[in-house]
Amino acid sequence: MKETLTTPGGTTNKKRPRILVSGGGTGGHIFPALSIAEELRKRLDAEILFVGAAGRMEMTRVPEAGYKIIGLPVAGFDRKRPWRNIKVLAKLFSSMGMAKKIVKDFKPEVVVGVGGYASGPVLKAAQKAGIPTLIQEQNSYAGVTNKLLAKKADSICVAYDDMDRFFPAETIVKTGNPIRQRLLEKSLTRKESLESFGLSPDKKTLLVVGGSLGALTINESLEKGIREIASKGIQVIWQTGKNFGNRGPEACKGLKGVVVTQFITDMGAAYKGADLVISRAGAASISELQALGKPVILVPSPNVAEDHQTHNAMALVKKGAAVLTKDSEAREKLVAEALELITNPEKLSEMSKKISEMGIRDSASRIVDEVCRLLKV
Repeated sequence: MKETLTTPGGTTNKKRPRILVSGGGTGGHIFPALSIAEELRKRLDAEILFVGAAGRMEMTRVPEAGYKIIGLPVAGFDRKRPWRNIKVLAKLFSSMGMAKKIVKDFKPEVVVGVGGYASGPVLKAAQKAGIPTLIQEQNSYAGVTNKLLAKKADSICVAYDDMDRFFPAETIVKTGNPIRQRLLEKSLTRKESLESFGLSPDKKTLLVVGGSLGALTINESLEKGIREIASKGIQVIWQTGKNFGNRGPEACKGLKGVVVTQFITDMGAAYKGADLVISRAGAASISELQALGKPVILVPSPNVAEDHQTHNAMALVKKGAAVLTKDSEAREKLVAEALELITNPEKLSEMSKKISEMGIRDSASRIVDEVCRLLKV
């Protein structure tokens, strides 16, 4: 059912489609979802409702962006301690009942799933109700839930080639992953960006990011090697995340040309100033690096389902667009590999060119094109 808007004179001018967006759990799911919602609102003036997992970060991030969200009690399966999954199953059945009611009450015309715990029950309820569904698969290796949902999905938007290994080929559309648009709109020069961090534009700069919580392996690699990096005249912007405490600042005491912080407020400036990036291999991070053409050493997290970060990284490595360092080897090899690469301008230029060629900068618009197709507008 579409909500009809009328002018003060009583004439109808347009109809607002109702779109349900489901998923979350991590920034890698939430930021794309919000980008899609913003494009839906801009192009279709859509009425949008989010469904997430209760207690997860989407329950604060989505309202902060101006959208309504309902939380489900759903949780992920504990693969290491299977005896705990009795409670997980109870939460799943409860979430399925809630999802069915949400779909019935909101009456969406299209349901978009971006991955995460809440996505499964909501898309399943929509498919049972005969409502068109769209899956946005961010990784190069599809998760179990999306593979099951794909059988009845009307459109599957992907960021990597060869995804017909997991999904019906006729439903696949390569759209890329939506990224934070403000990163593309950053107008600062490299000089201005580095000066905003108190750094020199005349020196090579390494950006190290491990996510909002921090990646322990990457942090401990820098902790061990930061003085060697600084001794080579390389500048560093190091985001430790909140879980590393004061260990970063302690390791950097007395060093010049090193900025260490738990959280980088202006990631656009950080990316702009960086000659080389060290990062985990989450889909959202990779999409940003592709769009910005940044050479990167990827250190895939070993703590994710289906080891999808390694698959994401290898998709770039095979094209010469990135370097991969295994998490288990990072403490011994990461700093040496970074120093070798950042002092090789020809290799940096080659990697920048190849990763940039993989970038899709209008992903949200492409996904909304698919939503429009399903809406038949």
